[in-house]
Amino acid sequence: MTTRIHKLAIFGVGLIGGSVALALKQAASVGEVVGVGRSRANLDTALKLGIIDRIATTTAEAMQGTDVVLLAVPVGQMAALMREIAPHMGAATIITDAGSTKQNVAELMQVHLAAHLKNCVPGHPIAGAETCGAPAARADLYQGKNVILTPLPQSDKTAVAKVRALWQACGAKLSEMSFAEHDAIFATVSHLPHLLAYTLVDMIARRGNADMLFDFAASGFRDFTRIAASSPEMWRDIALANRPALLTEIEQYQASLEHLREMLATEDAAALEAMFKRAQTARVRWPGK
Repeated sequence: MTTRIHKLAIFGVGLIGGSVALALKQAASVGEVVGVGRSRANLDTALKLGIIDRIATTTAEAMQGTDVVLLAVPVGQMAALMREIAPHMGAATIITDAGSTKQNVAELMQVHLAAHLKNCVPGHPIAGAETCGAPAARADLYQGKNVILTPLPQSDKTAVAKVRALWQACGAKLSEMSFAEHDAIFATVSHLPHLLAYTLVDMIARRGNADMLFDFAASGFRDFTRIAASSPEMWRDIALANRPALLTEIEQYQASLEHLREMLATEDAAALEAMFKRAQTARVRWPGK
């Protein structure tokens, strides 16, 4: 089996999809890259920057002769796209995605791509930034970064290997796990932090002295809230798609905040320091620091 992709169709040529295209081009692992998206201006920019080779104006055009389809759109758009793509899937066309939640994507594939499940391989690249659109794409985005595949029970080994090869050509490290395990993990370490950052910035922005507060905010606030500059549409869809796991995480976080409030209210210095020390130790040990 060749690992080179003859034609790649990317639905959503932004930071994620655009970076895949650039990385594969740099690795000489793709022939033609065709872009599909809602914004013609963004697609024109992607074409001008050499991210894609051609703009497809219809789904049928994008799918004709395509080896691999990458859905790099907010998860809320996945269902409609799968419905559009299904009638044009070739017998050997492989479809994967870059969504941040996997249970819902797997369920949508079961519903809308039922005749092609052996060629469906859900995936999630653990890389990104608060910037978006084609101009944000870069060839090195996935170098040394984790990509998680959550194959369907029906996924063919050849299809999984092809998707693995795609991400490896981008420089990524590959792992596989179940949908449920993936969504539980990322509710904790990714989705909840984004919700907390959005909530803090929104809380401050709604205060009467918001301008003054932002004027005096420094690097700690900047670092903690950087991810609140991410796409609201994308994170709305992620939050709703992973709602059960996120509700559990929010409940646990609320319990931790209540414990913190009690320590402050009772001036329990020893307990505060012990908690801060545990957090400091864990953060320092984290290899991603």
